[in-house]
Amino acid sequence: MAVKKQFANFAEMLAGSPKPVLVDFYATWCGPCQMMAPILEQVGSHLRQQIQVVKIDTDRYPAIATQYQIQSLPTLVLFKQGQPVHRIEGVQQAAQLIQQLQVFV
Repeated sequence: MAVKKQFANFAEMLAGSPKPVLVDFYATWCGPCQMMAPILEQVGSHLRQQIQVVKIDTDRYPAIATQYQIQSLPTLVLFKQGQPVHRIEGVQQAAQLIQQLQVFV
């Protein structure tokens, strides 16, 4: 389940998380991003004990998107202890995504 959170500093939010954070970089106008929303809900529910899912709107936070070199949407980046450890671009099915993430959690 994706969580809507307010944060003053993205890096501090990532570093302060006790669990790995899966960041969904998306845009509201992006069709494939909309397709990923229910898939991420499934993944978040399945892995809720192991990861936290956070959504970042690249139109609202362009500096964060630039910092992590987000060039296509949707892009998912898994962070552990504040550092990116895995990147997935494009639409994935829930089972494939869970399988990929379990290697890192």
